[in-house]
Amino acid sequence: MNSGATLERIYGELKRRVLSSVYRPGDRLEPAALAEELGSSTTPVRDALHLLVGEHLLATRTGGGFFVPQIDEPALQDLYDWAAQILLLALRDAGADDEPGGAVAAGAEDDDRTSLTAALFERIGARSGNAEHLRELRSINDRLHAARLAEQSLLEGWRDELDGIETAFNAGDLPRLRRAILAYHRRRHRAAAAVVRALYRLDPIS
Repeated sequence: MNSGATLERIYGELKRRVLSSVYRPGDRLEPAALAEELGSSTTPVRDALHLLVGEHLLATRTGGGFFVPQIDEPALQDLYDWAAQILLLALRDAGADDEPGGAVAAGAEDDDRTSLTAALFERIGARSGNAEHLRELRSINDRLHAARLAEQSLLEGWRDELDGIETAFNAGDLPRLRRAILAYHRRRHRAAAAVVRALYRLDPIS
């Protein structure tokens, strides 16, 4: 197996574990131990960990080492607010004649909150035609993945919220869409403390 394929495999597996809460906030990831577990040398493991640091899914500390970032209420509120701002910026730059697109998340399960939310927000981000909007929303989707899992036990009516956003998007009703996006994220901003508590109690997703 060449080094590129090894790096891709290890990066994909480590990212899956981070997003699925196999590793908890504050956990330290040891390259040597991971290399032995994943059947590789330490070099592709370190390279994969650095890629995840660049995506803000892992962090480093003074003196070395890789960690799953801690999350607190203000940080999560900032991330919810940033998601809303990027979506609204994408809508501001969208062309008036742009076609809305198709279904929310082709192939996603009806109760798969994270996939449905990510797919819908990426469609909105893509509408501006600016690749940076879409790239940033994909990053935000990854960073909010665990929080969206934690929301499931706290926030009822999430599917109705997404349906409302999608309906406004498909109708091209930008004022209604902006209001729905703001309401969605303001609700989560207010619930951030409870989401953080639930986040630290998440069971890993197999």
